[in-house]
Order: sequence, then structure tokens, then C-alpha cells
Amino acid sequence: MLINNSKKIVIKLGSSTVVDNKGKFKKKWVKSLIKDIKKFREKKDLVIVSSGAIALGQNYLKIKKKKIKLEMSQAIASVGQIHLAGEFQKLFDKHKIKTGQILISPDDTEQRRRALNVRRTFDNLFKLKAIPIVNENDTTATAEIKYGDNDRLAARVAQIIGADTLIILSDVDGLYDKSKSRKIIRTVTKIDSNIHAMIDNKKNLYGSGGIITKLDAAKICINAGCHMFIGNGKKNNPINNMIKNKIYTHFIPKISSLDARKKWIISSLNSSGKIYIDQGAAQALEQGKSLLAAGITKIVGIFEKGENILIVDQNDKGLARGLSSFTSSEINKIKGKQSKEIENILGYLSKTEIVHKDDMVKL
Repeated sequence: MLINNSKKIVIKLGSSTVVDNKGKFKKKWVKSLIKDIKKFREKKDLVIVSSGAIALGQNYLKIKKKKIKLEMSQAIASVGQIHLAGEFQKLFDKHKIKTGQILISPDDTEQRRRALNVRRTFDNLFKLKAIPIVNENDTTATAEIKYGDNDRLAARVAQIIGADTLIILSDVDGLYDKSKSRKIIRTVTKIDSNIHAMIDNKKNLYGSGGIITKLDAAKICINAGCHMFIGNGKKNNPINNMIKNKIYTHFIPKISSLDARKKWIISSLNSSGKIYIDQGAAQALEQGKSLLAAGITKIVGIFEKGENILIVDQNDKGLARGLSSFTSSEINKIKGKQSKEIENILGYLSKTEIVHKDDMVKL
């Protein structure tokens, strides 16, 4: 089984897998997960991305409301996170396994310098033989800068640390087809319109995602060369159960020749802006060349140098993702112009490539 051969594994636990419908931590289930982990942990680096902080916080504070304002949910998360990390630590300690806690916000993964710092933290925890317990930093996140779900967070973590496998344990056995018998789709190699047509995006009591966020996670993994599994986290010994009964959906990645930097670029969760280019520039990109100002027809969005942007053709079809060498205001001034004109227009010497080919990944 692929999981046994993986050297780095990320396991994502949904809220409903670690918190019961009364808002209590599911100790018995987590104990069974730890037994699974002990069977294959030898010579592997392991990360757990766990939801459940807000649900545990609500239970501890005796708050039963389903709809809570963002600023209040942040405070509740800070209370619940202590309980979540504490419960994991107590159970793992009994098996003499060390744990650490990492709280991540989108800035930590979407800015290259900070993403590298995150990678180093994980690497050092692995050297200490500790399992990082990861969650979104809900206490300071705002609606504009949230992952909104831990599926995509787990996939981004998997990409950043170079994981071989991401296992998403949820309240379903996998991705179902639309037949009357509701069969599980065993393998997926491409996420296209046929796959999206099968989506039933219902959410459970505590979860913030659905199948759509798991497909978003799968896209990140497929591009990053990481295998992803969706399996049932409602049963005890969930990983062993998944492997033994062969009940899961396996998303198979592309054979990627991209380096770590380009994997990070292609796996970005969103783009700060959009650059429209003409047919000539589109052909140049297809040939592996950099994007020059002359081929740009318009831009959408406000962004700074170094931010991730999407390059599209005149029909709004995505052609590439890349890191801009200029701000959006600078590009507005020089779009459609020849490279030799840039210095005179901006009043200072700058690069000639708007997005260098080394900072770009074709879609």
C-alpha cells in the first residue's frame, strides 16, 4: 500500500471526526487513530491537521448558537484550541510520542519567505521526533484572510513540506458517483467537469467545508506530486480500516518535474490579480518564454511586486500563474509598451520581464 511506502504523511481530521455531536472530544476514536499511526510511523514524518477548536470551545463555554459572529468565534477558538492541543498531547504522551502545535494563517503559506520559515519549523519538529498538530489560526484570522476550511490548509502544508501523501478523514467513505447504488470512485487522475458534476456539497454540524473544498485540496496535491486519499473517519482505526477494506478515493498526482518553488506557485490558493495578454504573448508563453509588457492588454486587481497573479488570454482562459516583477500600478503604466520604453515611462531602471519564466508555471 502506498501509505506504507510514504516518507512524509499529512493526516487531516475533520471536526466531526474529533468532536461528537455533544461537543466533546472523541478520546476513544483518537486512541484508535494513534494505534494506526504507531503501526506505520517508523521512519516516517507525520503531521496532523485537526479541526475542532471552535466546537470544543463552544462546549466548554456552554454556547449552543450555530451562527456566531467572526470576532466572537475567534475568542471561542482561542479557548477551544488549548483544549484541542491538550487532549492530543495527553493521548500521544501515553504512547511516548511527542507533539507540537503549529497555528497557521494564509500569510504563512501564501508569502514565499514565510512559507520557507514554516517549512523549517516542520523540519525541526521532525528532527525532534515530534508530530506537529496543525490548525488554522482562527484567533486572529479575518473573513478576508481565512482558508475557511482545513482541507486546503492540509493540502498546502503537504505541498510545502514535500509530503508524499495526504489522508483526509471525513464523514464519508470517499467521492461517490451519481448512480443509484452510489458507488465510490476509487481513483481520480484529473479534476474536470465530470468530477465536479458529482458534488453533493452538504456540510455537517461542525465542518466548514464539503466535498468542493476536498476537490480544491486534491488540485493542490495533484499539481504538487502528492497522493491524496479521502476516507471515512467515523470508524475506529480509520486508516487501517481504509487500507484493509480498500474503501477510499485516491487522487493520483501528475508526475511533476517542477521544483519546490514552482510547486508553491502553482498551488497558490488564490491570485492577487489577473493579467490579460494578446495572442502573440500567449504563443510566447506556450514556448516557455517570459511575459513582457508589450503583450499585456489590461490588468485586474491591485497587487505588489512578488505577489501571485493569474495570466489569462482574451477569452479569460487561464494560461499561467506567476510572481509579478512589478506592482499593478506600474504595469498599468507600461502595458502594451516595448521593454526599451519602460525606464523612460517609470523614471527608473527596472526589469524588462513582467513575469520571468523562472517565476511562472503554465496551467
